[in-house]
Amino acid sequence: MSQSYSSSQRVSSYRRTFGGGSPVFSRASFGGKGSSGSSVTSRVYQVSRTSAVPSLSSFRTTRVTPLRSYQSAYQGAGELLDFSLADAMNQEFLQTRTNEKVELQELNDRFANYIEKVRFLEQQNALMVAEVNRLRGKEPTRVAEMYEEELRELRRQIDVLTSQRARVEVERDNLLDDLQKLKQRLQEEIQLKEEAENNLAAFRADVDAATLARIDLERRIESLQEEIAFLKKVHEEEIRELQAQLQEQHIQVEMDISKPDLTAALRDIRAQYESIAAKNIAEAEEWYKSKVSDLTQAANKNNDALRQAKQEMLEYRHQIQSYTCEIDALKGTNDSLMRQMREMEERFAGEASGYQDTIARLEEEIRHLKDEMARHLREYQDLLNVKLALDVEIATYRKLLEGEENRISIPMHQTFASALNFR
Repeated sequence: MSQSYSSSQRVSSYRRTFGGGSPVFSRASFGGKGSSGSSVTSRVYQVSRTSAVPSLSSFRTTRVTPLRSYQSAYQGAGELLDFSLADAMNQEFLQTRTNEKVELQELNDRFANYIEKVRFLEQQNALMVAEVNRLRGKEPTRVAEMYEEELRELRRQIDVLTSQRARVEVERDNLLDDLQKLKQRLQEEIQLKEEAENNLAAFRADVDAATLARIDLERRIESLQEEIAFLKKVHEEEIRELQAQLQEQHIQVEMDISKPDLTAALRDIRAQYESIAAKNIAEAEEWYKSKVSDLTQAANKNNDALRQAKQEMLEYRHQIQSYTCEIDALKGTNDSLMRQMREMEERFAGEASGYQDTIARLEEEIRHLKDEMARHLREYQDLLNVKLALDVEIATYRKLLEGEENRISIPMHQTFASALNFR
């Protein structure tokens, strides 16, 4: 088939060159260069002399030397001609024949593939027809049972999902209660945090006041120390002045020996001044020691209060940090629970809608099957009615035929009897 298709669609180079007539080819060998020189390959065709268009009957190749002349001879009724000038055209012809063989091989391969594909499709078609016949041969009751079984399975799954949904809703309510409790606890912790911050602010004010008091006391201590130093300096100056006066008086006493009572008076005055100076020094030292003791006690109290306030501030800060971490953890837990709850609600809503669609589809199929069954029942009832009517008609016709046969057989019997009697 492929060869005839190729020959009908393509025209060989020989036909394009020499015209009609089918060429008959014989195998030829094409020589190359020899050892003694070059050779020319010529082709000799036998052409009919009687035909206007030359028809090729045989083809052969010969090897000739360049010095030989062209041959012409008669063979039978034909004429041998040398067409050495047709080499180029013959090369084109050979190339065309090669291409045609390749195309014919490709067409044969395609045709074989097409046949295999057709066979495969026929086999698949036969299998599908057998499957359709097998499905058509099944009983409708089996299909109804299958639908009922599938419907029962889907209802059971719906019941399971409903129970799971109820359980998840209970868990969600419990989680909401826990969330409310955590929110309430968070509010309480926030209030405690605010109270701690207020107390911390109050303690900071007390600490600032204590710090100011300590600074004031330190400044007063410095001023008292400066005053004591100044008093000591004044006292020393007074003592030096008194000593200078006493020395002058002592010198005057030595110069004036006639006045013995002045030395005793100076001695009394010096003793009096010394007692007064010692008394003033003792009072100043005692006042300084009492002031330093009071300031030291006040500073110690302020330091203790400051230390306690710092410790309480650190404790409150640690509590605030722990509460903040706990609040962040509770917020993360709350967010994850809310996200899980939304995902579960979306998933259950999607599954519920899918089951509702399946139930609607199955109910529609059941309704269609019921309609089919009702139609079959109506057809069966109609056929039954027709059968009953036919049975009645057949019975009636049977009775009529029997009556007619009886009516016909009685006169014949009488006629036969009369004929016998006549004989």
